[in-house]
Amino acid sequence: MHRITRLALACATALAAVGSVAPSATAAVPRDDGHHGGHHAVFVQTDNPAGNQIVAYRRADDGTLTQDGRYDTGGLGGVLDGSVADHLASQGSLTYDEQHGLLYAVNAGSNTVTVFAVDGDRLERRQVVGSGGRFPVSVAVHGDVVYVLNALDGGSIQGYTVQQGRLHTQDGWNRCLGLDPNATPQFTNTPGQVGFVSDGSQLVVTTKANGNNLDVFRLDHDGAPADTPVVTNLPGAVPFGFVPDGRHGIFLAEAGPNALATLTIHPDGTATQDAFAATGQAATCWVVAVRDLLYASNAGSSTLSGFRTADHGRRLTALGNTPTDPGTVDAAVSANGHFLYAQTGVNGIVDEFAVNDDGSLTALGSQAVPDGVGGEGIVAF
Repeated sequence: MHRITRLALACATALAAVGSVAPSATAAVPRDDGHHGGHHAVFVQTDNPAGNQIVAYRRADDGTLTQDGRYDTGGLGGVLDGSVADHLASQGSLTYDEQHGLLYAVNAGSNTVTVFAVDGDRLERRQVVGSGGRFPVSVAVHGDVVYVLNALDGGSIQGYTVQQGRLHTQDGWNRCLGLDPNATPQFTNTPGQVGFVSDGSQLVVTTKANGNNLDVFRLDHDGAPADTPVVTNLPGAVPFGFVPDGRHGIFLAEAGPNALATLTIHPDGTATQDAFAATGQAATCWVVAVRDLLYASNAGSSTLSGFRTADHGRRLTALGNTPTDPGTVDAAVSANGHFLYAQTGVNGIVDEFAVNDDGSLTALGSQAVPDGVGGEGIVAF
């Protein structure tokens, strides 16, 4: 009962703070959904506190990138206390909605989310909408349903529906996570990611060191969340970023033991571990998948750790480590699966790699991201 009361008070405080700032909308006129979507492009978020931008790169056939534009989000980036390489300490801060051809970017410093229409390697800003909390860090989409994860004031999620290329806030789809809002440092004690299981029936949130939990919300047929999540404690794991594994599983990066784990999310919301593999590196926080391959980003070691999966994720075979520029954070893989792009936050650089058949990575070059030091959020096509 005390926990429920505390959650309600935290939610009321967060919503009141957000309600005092009217979300701004751009003057762009929404197009219908006959857009082309993204192709031969990589988009990188700067998370610049002076003005967030998305930097667009054109991808050549050999995987190398050429900067092709910079797009203002209409919001501000943010910096969590204690962060160095990744100011948001999250995965999924820049998310592509393939069904609608939209790109969602968080503006942590202004508590908003920007919606862009994507056409090749070009963006058209359509909307800036309130995030339903403080310091948004991650966005997830499934069909016509979108959720945003807010990191501060104990954490919260806010749900939306997508209609005519815009997000529509669902007032009854806001839930507080009830994390300790005073835990320090913020970098390790804020939630790390929000994401759907593959069939869209459940929503998963990682809490990192602020509980070491997976919070799983059951969703009804419209996409509305259960009043409270089912919580699975993972002692010492510091669960961070994840990607889906089959219909009801995830591959999870665990920063505590510096490892990857395979977990099954059961229909009742509980989670069990099926496989575990240490990277032997430092600050293993992010993970990206391509075919039967996984690559974990190790910010402390400035490396990518490769793994091959088998038996529905129950086996993880280490493939070795590949060096990157300092502060390896989020990563993305091209639509054809041939190229991997790793964001490195210490100097604001994106490293380009070819993905070989044996899972090894061949360095192709790198791109400096304007105003991209500490930035997080990358999408590739």
